[in-house]
Amino acid sequence: MSEAKLGRHIGLAGAILLSFNGAVGAGIFALPGTLQADFGAFSPWLFPLVALGAMLIVLPFARSVAAFPDSGGPATYGRVFGRLPGFELGWVYYISRAAAFAANANVLTAYAARWWAGADQGVVRAALLIGITAALAAINIAGVKRSLAVLGGLTLLKALPLVLITVAAIILAFPPPAPGAFPPLRALEIGMLVVFYAFIGFENLTVPAGETREPERALPRAIFVSMAAMTLLYFLVQLAFVSALPGGGMDEKAPLIDLGGWVAGPAGIALITFTVIASLAGNLHSNLAATPRLTHAMGERGDLPSWFARIHRKFETPANSIAFMAILAATMALSGSFVFLAAVSVLSRLFVYAVTIAALSRAPKHRAITPLHWASGGVGIAVCIWAAAQADLKSWTTLGILAVIGLALYALASLSRRTRPA
Repeated sequence: MSEAKLGRHIGLAGAILLSFNGAVGAGIFALPGTLQADFGAFSPWLFPLVALGAMLIVLPFARSVAAFPDSGGPATYGRVFGRLPGFELGWVYYISRAAAFAANANVLTAYAARWWAGADQGVVRAALLIGITAALAAINIAGVKRSLAVLGGLTLLKALPLVLITVAAIILAFPPPAPGAFPPLRALEIGMLVVFYAFIGFENLTVPAGETREPERALPRAIFVSMAAMTLLYFLVQLAFVSALPGGGMDEKAPLIDLGGWVAGPAGIALITFTVIASLAGNLHSNLAATPRLTHAMGERGDLPSWFARIHRKFETPANSIAFMAILAATMALSGSFVFLAAVSVLSRLFVYAVTIAALSRAPKHRAITPLHWASGGVGIAVCIWAAAQADLKSWTTLGILAVIGLALYALASLSRRTRPA
C-alpha cells in the first residue's frame, strides 16, 4: 500500500457540487414531455410532493452519513454488518455508477451530433467517447481542487442557461395553468416513482467522505441544499414546459429542445442543446470524481487488490482507481453492454439507502439514538422497500446476477488474502 494519503480538500461547496451533479444529468431534459402527457398541468407539483416523500429517506440517511467519517460510501456502511455485505453493496453500486457513466456518455454524443454530424456513429463516436472519458480522468487525477473547479464551471454552464430559458418561458406564458384535479392514487404512485428517479444520485457525495472537511457537518448540509436546489429547478422547468407547450412538444426524447425553440427560436434550441451537453458533462465528471474512491477504499481494506489503493504522490488522488473506472466505463460505452445494467441502477441505490439508514446503530461516531431516530429510520427503510417493490423482474434478475459476480470476486480476493505470505 502506498504511503501517500488522501487529504481532506473537499469543503461544503464541493460536497454540494458532487451531490447536485450526481443527480442532475439527462433526466430533467427527458421527463417534462412524459409527465405532461400523463399528468398535464398537475405535473410540476409532483416534484415538491416527491421531494417531501424523499425526505423520509434523506433525513435518516443524512444522519447515518454524518456518523461515518471514512471514504467508501456503500462499502463503508455495509461493512458494519460484515465484510461480505460491505463488499457486495459497494460492488453493485460501483457497477451501476459505471453503467450510468457509460449511458450518459452515449447520450452526450447523441446531442453533440446535432452540431457535429456523425458524432454518434462509427469511429468519430468512439474517438469522442474515449476523448471525453480520458479528459475527465486526467482532470480528476490532477487533483481534487482542480476537479472541483471544473465541476463548478460545468454546473454554472448547465444551470444558468436552463434557468434563463425556464424563467423566460414562465414570463412569456404567464399566467401558468391551474394544477387541475388530483390524479388517481395508482397513477400518482407510478408518477411519483418516475419523478423519484430524478433525485437519485444525491448520495454521490458520500463516497469521498474521507476527503471531506468536517464530514459529519458538511455532508448532511450538502444533501439538504442540493435536494432543495434540485426540487426548485425541476419544478420551474416542468412549470415552464406545461405553460408554454400545453399541447406537448414535437420531440419526445428531447422535449426541452421544443421549449428552447418556443422561447427564442434557433438560438433557444442551440442554447438548450449546449445546456444538455454541459449537464451531461457535469454528471460524468461528478461520477468520475466520486465513484473511484469506492474501489480505493475496498483496495485499502483488502477486499480488492492493493493496486486500487495506491495514491498519486504529487496530486494526492487515487489515480489507479480513477484510471480503472475510466477504462471500464469507456469500454461499456463503446460496446453498449451497459444497457442491461442500467435497469438495476435505481434498485441498487435503494438498497444503499436502506442499508445506510440501518447502519446508524453501528456507526463509529453516532450520538445517542432517540426513539424519533428509530422511527424516522424505520419509515425511511419502509419507503425504500416500497420503491424497490415497484421494480420489474428484469431489474431484480440483473441485481442478482451482479451480486453473484461480486460474490465470485470476493471469494477470489479472500483466497488471495489467505495464500499471501505473512
